[in-house]
Formats: sequence, C-alpha cells, structure tokens
Amino acid sequence: MRRKGVNYSKYGYIFTFPFVLAFLIFSLYPILYTAVIGFTDMKGLIPKPVHILDNPFQNFKDLIFENASFKKSLLNTGLLWIVNFIPQITLALLLTAWFTNKRLNIRGQGAFKVLLYMPNIITASTIAILFSTMFAYPMGPINSLVQMLGLSDAPIFFLQDKTTARGIVAFIQFWMWYGNTMIILVAGVMGINPALFESAAIDGANGWQTFFRITLPSLRTILLFTLITSMIGGLTMFDIPQLFLLGGPDDATLTTSMFIYGQAFKGSYLYNRAAAASMILFLIAAALSAVLFYVMRDRDAAQVKKAEKLYKKSLKATAAVEREV
Repeated sequence: MRRKGVNYSKYGYIFTFPFVLAFLIFSLYPILYTAVIGFTDMKGLIPKPVHILDNPFQNFKDLIFENASFKKSLLNTGLLWIVNFIPQITLALLLTAWFTNKRLNIRGQGAFKVLLYMPNIITASTIAILFSTMFAYPMGPINSLVQMLGLSDAPIFFLQDKTTARGIVAFIQFWMWYGNTMIILVAGVMGINPALFESAAIDGANGWQTFFRITLPSLRTILLFTLITSMIGGLTMFDIPQLFLLGGPDDATLTTSMFIYGQAFKGSYLYNRAAAASMILFLIAAALSAVLFYVMRDRDAAQVKKAEKLYKKSLKATAAVEREV
C-alpha cells in the first residue's frame, strides 16, 4: 500500500498569513485611503461629510502649480539627497574595496565595521541634539574651534545660513548612512564567486582593475537595491530636518515629508492637500525607481531575451510557411 505523502505547502500559507494581514491593514489600506482623500475636500479636526471635488485633481493642481512651499520642499528634498548620497556611495565603495581586498589583509576589520556602522544605530533625536550643541551660537564647540584657529574674530551663526544649514543636514544624513551602505556592499562582495578574483589575480589584474572589472559589475543587483532604498529614504527624509532645524532657516531644510506633516497636523489640518502631496511623492518615487531599474538592467541578459524572442518568431514564421506549402 502506497503511503500518502504529507503536503507541507499549507504551512507556508499559515506562516505568511500574519504578514499578509498586517500588510493589508497597516500598509495597503492606508495607501489606498490616502489616495482617495487626495480627491476630496477632507479637512479640519471636526468630522464633516467628505465629498469628491468637482475637479478631482484640484488638490494636485494647486500643489504643483500654485503652492510655492511644496515646490520648494521638493527641491530641498532632492538637493539634500543628492548632496549626501554621492559622497555616501563613494565612501562606501572605497571602504568596501578596502575591507574586501585580500592583499591588504587588514586586521581588526570587525571592529572597524562596527565603528563605521555605529552612527546608524544612534537615534535621530540624539544626533539632532548633538549637532545642535556642536554648532550652537555663540559658545558651541565649532565656534570655539573656529575662533581658536583664528578663522573668525566673532562667533558665526551657522544654523542661520541657508547653505550651511543644508550642508550640515546633508552631512548628518551621509554620516548616519554610509556605514549601512558599506555593510550591504561588503555582504554583496562576499557573495561573489572567489574563483573570479583568483582568475583575475592569475591574469595579473591589479586591485583597481579587479574592482572595476569584476566587483562592480557583480554588484549590479546590490547597487540597484542600495540606490532605490536610498532614494526612497531620501524622498521621505523627515526626522533630522524636523528635529534639528524644524525646516529652517526660511524653509531651507523643509522636506516634502515635513510639508505633508505640516499640512495634515498643523494649522488648518488640510488632510486632502497632505494626501495629494503624499501621492505625488509616491508617483515620483515610483517613476525614479522605474528609471533606476531600466538604467541598471543587465543589458546582456536583455539582449539574450530579445534574441530568443526573435528566434521563436522566426520558428513560428517558418512553421506557418511550411503549413501553407
């Protein structure tokens, strides 16, 4: 008598059910609800009947074409992300090349990695207080150092200058996240087949050639993940600008997430406008992600797939001709 096999697939559904349920309740439903609110006149603390606007896209139109604060927040968000991400990915790649170079055989790598990753563990509120104290006016440590070195005779109000404030916020974001990016890249390098590096060494490739010809191309997927997660994190930047400078001076560090928060939970409680801004931000993130996926695609694999499609079409055409004959 044949023994009946045990079907374990049901256990997979059972274990994934809590995640699916949590996703539906706490992620998908809020996203859909936010999208709907963007087309309505929902505002104010006192509950009122909510109606779809005569022009459903009016909230979006007002934000894009008439709201200067929203446009400024988008510009600030993009600028802060670019200024912090370029040095972040550059330093992370350099550290990755350094730590994974077997010729250097660096001792104490674990301690170095922990120290470099440490800023990512510190809470945003702690970092905001730290940098507020460092750049305090007139008696902060930075001001004291500047005067001691003779670079300035009088204290400098760093946080009242727009360019300086943006630079400090961008530096904080860079300092907090370059260690995290480095750890991800190092993990990616460790997943590359060691035979590739051995072959390169036998062929006489130096460290830079190995890094640019083998390591970087093999990290395409990891780099794509890093770019997209960093881009989404940059677009939703909130904690440091909010806790450090409250978006100041003169909205120089006002990000889109801060604008959304201000519209929804301050002043007039314009939930419809905040929802519309959220959906615009979502669409921007989706569009940029699609661009990154396209730019970072494996062109060789794409060409192979294209060739396979052409080959299948030719086979079908040949078969059709043979049937007609």
